[in-house]
Amino acid sequence: MEKTYISDIAFSDAVKKRQEENGSRRIYENMAKKRDWDNTISEQLKGFIKERDSFYMASANAEGQPYIQHRGGPKGFLKVVDDRHLAFADFSGNRQYISTGNFDDNPKVHLFLMDYPNRTRIKIWGEARIVPATDDLIELVKDPEYNVPIERIIKIKVTAWNANCPQHIKERYTLEDMDPKLQFLRQKINLLEKQIETLESRQ
Repeated sequence: MEKTYISDIAFSDAVKKRQEENGSRRIYENMAKKRDWDNTISEQLKGFIKERDSFYMASANAEGQPYIQHRGGPKGFLKVVDDRHLAFADFSGNRQYISTGNFDDNPKVHLFLMDYPNRTRIKIWGEARIVPATDDLIELVKDPEYNVPIERIIKIKVTAWNANCPQHIKERYTLEDMDPKLQFLRQKINLLEKQIETLESRQ
């Protein structure tokens, strides 16, 4: 019987067949043997999640039709519950309920987390479910600065995660990322303007 790996969640029999046909199966099999993907949330992953202010979430309905949704909030709005679970607050939006409806039929979920400045991406496979908004979970996922009632809480059991190589990831920065550098430039410009004024006053 062939040994199974955590990465088999992505490398199905059909995928492995394609890898065989294209000459890459042995590479990924050796990688799994030496260091397979993980299914527990490490301190490294926890720190990465804490710094994210958005992620992409893929779900699929009973017929397999995929759907991708962007989720955003303050840094760390995606919470680590324990070493196998994540959770986040779901607020009233456009009231389409596509993701939550998909979870009723098919709990499989995939998260795509990007760190553009450091050219890093992490993919998380899991199973999602809508859970009761208990006091302890509300306390965990709520944002004190966003005074909107939490409609539901989505909890995700992590079944695998993997970090991708940085190839083809373009560096992008938010205004928050750039603010310290802009502040330095503003101070430099102010200093230079004062020096120019001083020189002009001496002429």
